[in-house]
Amino acid sequence: MAQGIEIDEQIDNEAPVSNDAMVVSIEDHHQRLIQVELLDVTDRNNQLVHTKEWLLHNKDAESLLLTGNLFAVDCTLTGKGKVFVKRAPLPHIREAEAPVIDLTVTPHHPSGFNYTLHQTGPEDLESWVALDFEGGSIGMTTALHRWQQSLRPQTEQHRVPKFVSNSWGDRNRDERIQEAFMLAEIDRAAKLGVDVVQIDDGWQKGRSANSAEAKEKGGVWSGFWVADPDFWTPDPERFPNGLEPLLKRASGHGIEIGLWYAPDSHEEFRNWEKDAAQIVTLHQTYGIHHFKLDSITAETFTARRNLAAMFKAILGKSDGKVICDLDVTAGKRPGYFGELTTGPLFVENRYTDWHSYWPHFTLRNLWQLSQWIDPRRLRMEFLNNARNDHKYEDDPLAPSLYPPATLFASVMFANPLGWFENTGLTDDYVAEVAPLVACWKKHREQIFAGDIIPIGDAPDGVAWTGFLSSGEENNDSYAVLFNERNPVRSHRFTLPRSFTEVEILSGSGEANMDGGGLITSIPNPFGYLFVRLGGA
Repeated sequence: MAQGIEIDEQIDNEAPVSNDAMVVSIEDHHQRLIQVELLDVTDRNNQLVHTKEWLLHNKDAESLLLTGNLFAVDCTLTGKGKVFVKRAPLPHIREAEAPVIDLTVTPHHPSGFNYTLHQTGPEDLESWVALDFEGGSIGMTTALHRWQQSLRPQTEQHRVPKFVSNSWGDRNRDERIQEAFMLAEIDRAAKLGVDVVQIDDGWQKGRSANSAEAKEKGGVWSGFWVADPDFWTPDPERFPNGLEPLLKRASGHGIEIGLWYAPDSHEEFRNWEKDAAQIVTLHQTYGIHHFKLDSITAETFTARRNLAAMFKAILGKSDGKVICDLDVTAGKRPGYFGELTTGPLFVENRYTDWHSYWPHFTLRNLWQLSQWIDPRRLRMEFLNNARNDHKYEDDPLAPSLYPPATLFASVMFANPLGWFENTGLTDDYVAEVAPLVACWKKHREQIFAGDIIPIGDAPDGVAWTGFLSSGEENNDSYAVLFNERNPVRSHRFTLPRSFTEVEILSGSGEANMDGGGLITSIPNPFGYLFVRLGGA
């Protein structure tokens, strides 16, 4: 116990390190350590990013025993540093008999600090990556994003985000899913500009526990192969002609069909080979590339190993052409860093029916996550904001107050999800959103070829906020800018580089460069500007 009596300290720099740890030494007196806590299970959590920061002192570092998957070290005088990433599920999912310690920080004599990265599970399921960066926080974000991109298949399906619609967002569950309804959904999707009409839970012969018919038809949430060997075949009553009429109609509009699928968690994914084979069969038979994977519960090392084998088999047997949206809304799932190769993360289930959807919260989660998670890996929703307006009575941030185009703009630097029935949208909604979708499609190759970073302030309903896609020196860059409900109608965005040309592609307002700043005027609350930047 400290008594206030000063003694000369004996510094031990040769403390033993276990075989299951890696030590990284950084020689610099002046280091900032950032611990990033990411949350999933978004049905229960909304604030998905929490950070804790230390300007390291050798007294503080003596007691730093930290848990997490993501840590950043920034040498404050140089802007250089390292990011430590643990390729594993979040701590609350990993097996452990005692509290998990992932990182230990200790002083390193005569200057600097040692970072001990602890291995807490099998090497094939958990491994550390140390990424170098320079350029401060922007360089940190860029290094993280580029590393994540390097792990994805370089096929067209994975490289460029697509606009997906999914009718489950209007809370009718599978009640309407049948041939006539889906044909109408496809026709309406074509007017909106949707790339992929995804049929959620209900296309298949078997019934899940979330089905509107779960009680009378014995819906299950695992054990699908035991419940019905033909569980994952098209429902013969709802789709008496199979999926072919939908595929034909979609193809005529230049649209793809996507499907919901639930890998069987039963007995630690004992049936992973059947699930992999079934998804590949659906891909090869119907030409389906996009699957939303749900109902996953991977609580043990064996379960995680089998699940990883399933993902590897799907990618291998489809030549990287299958893209899986991994739902992180519930259960014990791979999450942000447990599986980085397969496709985007399906981040949220938000519904106006449940009074749980506000556009500024979705924008905030995307903005905060995108500092750490490549936006190309995030599927983010926008809704039919005309529904359930009575639940938001007198709310100045009610969804219905947002122009529909702003809703799409808020997620278009990620993977846009139209979380609604296309046939439930008004003509005015479609007429406003469709031109922006067309504009986005024209430029999205270049948007997603750049480095995407959040700019402005974190969204909170009254912020000036946005995203910048910074292209290579001779390529165009892009920004999408928002005035949420801020009474000040103009704002100066600080950018990491200077441009001389600004072209407004969509939205209402003005934008001009001023040295390294982008002076933006958006006259209406909840307005946006989509701009192209050049002449750096």
